[in-house]
Amino acid sequence: MESVEIRKSLKQDTFDGVDFLDIDNLLTDEHKLIRTSIRDFVKREISPYIEDWSQNAYFPTEIVKKFGDVGAFGPQIPEQYGGGGVDYISYGLIMQEIERGDSGMRSTASVQGSLVMYPIYKFGSEEQRNKYLPKLASGEMLGCFGLTEPDHGSNPSGMVTNFKDMGDHFLLNGAKMWISNSPQADIAVVWAKDESGRIHGLIVERGMEGFSTPETHGKWSLRASCTGELVFDNVKVPKENLLPGKSGLGAPLMCLDSARFGIAWGAIGAAMDCYESARKYAAERIQFGKPIASFQLIQKKLSEMLTEITKAQLLAWKVGKMMNEGKAKTVHISMAKRNNVDMALHVAREARQIHGGMGITGEYPIMRHMMNLESVITYEGTHDIHLLILGQEITGIPAFV
Repeated sequence: MESVEIRKSLKQDTFDGVDFLDIDNLLTDEHKLIRTSIRDFVKREISPYIEDWSQNAYFPTEIVKKFGDVGAFGPQIPEQYGGGGVDYISYGLIMQEIERGDSGMRSTASVQGSLVMYPIYKFGSEEQRNKYLPKLASGEMLGCFGLTEPDHGSNPSGMVTNFKDMGDHFLLNGAKMWISNSPQADIAVVWAKDESGRIHGLIVERGMEGFSTPETHGKWSLRASCTGELVFDNVKVPKENLLPGKSGLGAPLMCLDSARFGIAWGAIGAAMDCYESARKYAAERIQFGKPIASFQLIQKKLSEMLTEITKAQLLAWKVGKMMNEGKAKTVHISMAKRNNVDMALHVAREARQIHGGMGITGEYPIMRHMMNLESVITYEGTHDIHLLILGQEITGIPAFV
């Protein structure tokens, strides 16, 4: 078969899952129904367009409302606030299916659900929950999460963004960077220090004087996701916008645990997409008079990909079960995030080799996934920071300082 015919045959999104060990048997009917719904959504609303969006560094703002309609925003938030009221395995499956479409699309959804809706639900007042959560769940509003600063990434406790009590309002100053959704966000959940140095969360709304969101350009990764800064120049924040339920660094880190759990599942989706593309390409690409799938080294790559995806699925499922039971700790989530993203990046690189030169083109999803995963392996806790989190758990000795 000629290359152009191979490309045409592989262009349609016919994905039907990767499940070597019958992991579906561990899922409920509701889990499978939710997964099918999101898988169909991705095939309809993301797969046909994602290569063009990525090539053109275009964030499709219309996807926000569509995510809301399909229940991708805050599915683990109770229904009374507009969420789906589903369990954490359902949430993970949703992130897996969306990231099979694209990591940037999953970032949009997981930031909204885990880093914006979750802290408002968990730490917010009842008034804040009722004011923001239904609009965030429906996609009427888009939110972002402001923790990382230009000089404080892996060490967020060193943040310099701060606010002062001015009597009838707070005065917020500082800057955040590498913020997903920020250029389009209607609200930002911002973490800043009070005058005593204690970290609090505040809800900052677009339109507040002195608040701006410059966009980050020139990215080679997550090109279909919008990324930017948050700049606060004497922003007057109403006192009722302070999240009252929890202060200290533990509050934003709890949010990151929820988001990292979603990443651990999402990365599996990216790996599955690369594996399936490589498997199909290898079966149809003819060299030396036969499909390259017949060669030992290609079979080695495919066998190792499938093995690692299967191991990651079991790890994600087990941590999801622990999340549902309230037993999952940061170290468990760190292991899952670190392992599964590293696995996905390795699968993407191996899949690129199977595709040969075609693997670097937009005809196939491989290079897009690979570039996206280079960001995913760094954000929300770098690969090495998660290793040190585990190291501290093992030895009892922190290696951060």
